[in-house]
Amino acid sequence: MGWLWAIIVGLVLGLLAKAIIPGKQHIPLWLTVILGIIGGIAGNVIARAAGVDATAGIDWWRHVFQLVMAIILVGLGDRAWTAARGDRRRA
Repeated sequence: MGWLWAIIVGLVLGLLAKAIIPGKQHIPLWLTVILGIIGGIAGNVIARAAGVDATAGIDWWRHVFQLVMAIILVGLGDRAWTAARGDRRRA
């Protein structure tokens, strides 16, 4: 069940990141989900290092760290995907 939850959270984080990043992203959905999952994991690590991993109620700061990491990774992933495919068309 943990893997299913990670995929769902990764999908949501990846789609939110794509919505926040200006312009059109050229990466496929599967890569968006993977980068969202990695962003969620990295956000958890950063939140734990910052000391906000276990708070009473909803862990808003942890979610902010996860979303910021997903935005960074989706942005970098889009640049890498575009460079690897040789597409110079940027919207």
